[in-house]
Amino acid sequence: MPMVLAVAEVADKGLRRVSHEVTGQAHLLSEAMGGQVTALVITGSAGSVDAGELGAYGADQVLLAADQVLAAFQGDQYAEVVKAAIGQCGAAVVLFPATAAGRELAPRVAAAMDAVLASDCIAIGWQEGGVTAQKPLYAGKVIADVALSGELQIASLRPGLFPAQACRPGWSAPVTALALPPLTARAHLREVRGGDANRLDVSEADVILCGGRGMRAPENFALLEELAAMLGGAVGATRAVVDAGWRPHSEQIGQTGKVVSPSLYIMCGASGSIQHWAGMSGSRCIVAINKDPNAPIMQRADYSITGDLFEVLPALKQEIARLRG
Repeated sequence: MPMVLAVAEVADKGLRRVSHEVTGQAHLLSEAMGGQVTALVITGSAGSVDAGELGAYGADQVLLAADQVLAAFQGDQYAEVVKAAIGQCGAAVVLFPATAAGRELAPRVAAAMDAVLASDCIAIGWQEGGVTAQKPLYAGKVIADVALSGELQIASLRPGLFPAQACRPGWSAPVTALALPPLTARAHLREVRGGDANRLDVSEADVILCGGRGMRAPENFALLEELAAMLGGAVGATRAVVDAGWRPHSEQIGQTGKVVSPSLYIMCGASGSIQHWAGMSGSRCIVAINKDPNAPIMQRADYSITGDLFEVLPALKQEIARLRG
């Protein structure tokens, strides 16, 4: 029976949303293949995560790789763990989330196992013995239809585009310890500098307010933070803003930053370069605020507001407060 391996990701508070998305797509793929789903959870401590919860999202079983040396992501070590999981469950297809970690890990595994890889997929299916997928090329200007072949087929899925809905609510999958290979790292982690644990990561947010150089100064991002708090969202930034030192790299969205797919993306004071568009084009609704009506983002947005953002944002904040009583 063909096996699909879904590689999950763990955060400080448990499994990330992308773990549910990837497991759900693995389940749909396994149904088309007539197979089953194994989910892989890699963590520094077995008690830090409820790995069995992935059963509700389609996993028939879970392999748990738990060791203190795996507490922090290191590509070479994690690749060895994924290879061990593929061997233990006999996977024919492996799905990764196309997160920062997944974009490093999937090519490592594909190269090491001589497998075919489709990265950053926005749709996935099964046809005539192989995975079919759609993926954007040239910063989203082209959508390519690809078909994979070979004994091992690997794909990474763009976060936020796929539903994270339970197909078997309340069901917990059996968890088996993965037989870990020898873990030796060529790079040694010396320090981890954590960000604000209470700040919502842009890759997990359903609402994002992104600021560009039109914000004029770093202190003006307080406007976006206030609105983000009201909407239960996160603040993002363009590369120019991050390069200027106004915001941390963890908030950068675009080709060299994070790829996001929120329900609502509000872009403030940024032109919408093709590099930035590559990171947020999957947003379900895009609102652009810019003084320049000819800025590229104004033509691509679902709603465009031509005006001074320092007048528009306070008015928007006031109206949201009024509607909420």
